[in-house]
Amino acid sequence: MDETKKKKIEELLKEDTGNVRDLRPKEELLVMIIGVSWAIFQLLIASVWTLDSTFARSIHLAFAMAMIFLSVPFFKKRSIKFLPWLSQREGIPLIDYILAAIGVAAALYITVAWTGISMRMGSPSLTDKIFGILLVIMVFEATRRAIGPALPMVGLLFTLYGFFGPYLPDILAYKGVTLDKYVSQLSLSTEGIFGIPLRVSTTIVYLFVLLGAMLDKAGAGKFFIDLAFAGLGRYKGGPAKSAVVASGLTGLVSGSSVANVVTTGTFTIPLMKKTGYPATKAGATEVAASINGQLMPPIMGAAAFIIAEYVNVPYIAVVKAAFIPALVAYITLFFVSHFEASKLGLKGLPKEQLPNAKEVLKNGFHYLIPIGWLVIELMVLRHSPAMSAFRTIILLIFTILYQELRKIKQEGRTLKDALFSSLKITADAFVSGSRNMVIVALACASAGVVVGLVATGIGSMITELVDTMAHGNIYLLLIITAMASLLLGMGLPTTANYIVMASLTAPVIVTIAQNYGFFVPLMAAHLFCFYFGIIADDTPPVGLAAYAAAALADADPIPTAVQGFIYDMRTAILPFMFVFNPDIILYHITSWPKIIMIFAMTLMGSLAFASALQGWLITRNKWYEIPFLLLASWILFYPGGILHTLHLEEGLKYYMYLLGLLVFGLVYLSQKLRIKPQQMATA
Repeated sequence: MDETKKKKIEELLKEDTGNVRDLRPKEELLVMIIGVSWAIFQLLIASVWTLDSTFARSIHLAFAMAMIFLSVPFFKKRSIKFLPWLSQREGIPLIDYILAAIGVAAALYITVAWTGISMRMGSPSLTDKIFGILLVIMVFEATRRAIGPALPMVGLLFTLYGFFGPYLPDILAYKGVTLDKYVSQLSLSTEGIFGIPLRVSTTIVYLFVLLGAMLDKAGAGKFFIDLAFAGLGRYKGGPAKSAVVASGLTGLVSGSSVANVVTTGTFTIPLMKKTGYPATKAGATEVAASINGQLMPPIMGAAAFIIAEYVNVPYIAVVKAAFIPALVAYITLFFVSHFEASKLGLKGLPKEQLPNAKEVLKNGFHYLIPIGWLVIELMVLRHSPAMSAFRTIILLIFTILYQELRKIKQEGRTLKDALFSSLKITADAFVSGSRNMVIVALACASAGVVVGLVATGIGSMITELVDTMAHGNIYLLLIITAMASLLLGMGLPTTANYIVMASLTAPVIVTIAQNYGFFVPLMAAHLFCFYFGIIADDTPPVGLAAYAAAALADADPIPTAVQGFIYDMRTAILPFMFVFNPDIILYHITSWPKIIMIFAMTLMGSLAFASALQGWLITRNKWYEIPFLLLASWILFYPGGILHTLHLEEGLKYYMYLLGLLVFGLVYLSQKLRIKPQQMATA
């Protein structure tokens, strides 16, 4: 990789992780101490330290404030001539120390003054108002530095609406808020900034982000990539299929699509190009695989835990609902990569260029132990996500120690070196976890402004407004929601996008659908918002993951994003389908035979849809086969739809799967018969 490309990738990754500045040794030590202290604080409150939930959120936010103001300058561009210290990357200017102190003080005020605040709830004092307004301003500024201006602008727009609502035209008119109400709701209670999103960020999400950072620092990322290549690299389109599997495995522990692209794409994209993939398609395959990493339980880009809180169900219920769509999306992308390889006439990599599977497992099997234990904790022992993550982190610390002790024999190290190395890896992981967490924490805090204002009465206004726009049409309502999620997601990370859209539109989807006699489970509405927030990461013109993949592939970002979006259409169809057919998210379904049947039929439906989009099944599609593939896809995704169309009894619903398979089988047979004469002619 040439230096220019390497620097470009590093810049994207730095912006994604909030590690923009080049710090001096003492400054680096200060940031490291803050990062390690934050990690220790989170581990303590997850185990032995019983701390009031509001106080924990306040301290959690204070750590995030300190990290962001010390790590990211006011302007990220270096070429700001006016007041150059605002874009200073070499060291920390005095102004950012001051802003960090103000941010920390504003975040901690609710903890320090809680007794007085609780006694005058709803009637804040002058000091309360000053610190309350300061907190909103500092959260907006910290969020702007972390993820850009989109979310603060949304929060500011809602703030202006809150104050000027009474003066707007009738269709937009709203009772409004006073300054006392605004400060009390957003800064001095658990209804705004310190609301549900920040609570989940504090109690659960940090631990899973830390777990992912520890696995990454220990070397699990390379193990996943090597394992995928060892298993799939020799098959047709092997590097692309390996990218899909490697990104899926990395997505188990990573909440960032950009980090996923950079981690796996560094290896997979050059190999895809080497076997004949065009640069644009190589980058697009990687970005589609990496984005879908956020669909995979257990982390799901941190959204799984927030969904559980909003829908008021156990975390395991979210995993159950998300599992089939996520698995179907990944397996279908696997087939898409096969279709592309078939169209391009590609082959796999030679065996000698691939890692040895036995050696890979021998050297990295210990990485599977913490992941396996996490699954046991969550799925078998049914412990809380926080407890499960905490215990897995402790196990991972010992796993890292074991890994370094093995090197005493393998590399001739001393015991002292091994102990120091394991301690250094753990400390680096603590700092990395804290850096990765800054974006999530600030996104949750800033989105809390929107959530808090919606709770003052804006929510009912939005329901009326969206109902007017959709004219009571559920299809139009879903399209409006999808487009809004895509547009908002261009400037927001997935978690923040989900929180905002779920607060504004998930209840609206359910309510309006009920008003017109159509039932949509709340879980389906929340997952709908989440899915389109994810797809926004490669939606032109601002898909950050597509930019990272394009840089690695030496391709133009816009065509890469467009191609990636085409690949992601197989994911985009799923939310519409599970809104209309809640069986896909296993709503009220517990029978294993029925679960397996629904999974198989959903997979076949997704395969038929992807085949229609790609123009290939087992050979190139004829134009008249595409409508049949789309028909098969619709029946297999939504068997109830054909019942309603043909006015058949509800009891025949699952028999419609046979009709869908028949239509799909006819296309397959047509292509099979067409291939034989071609093969004879070639012979």
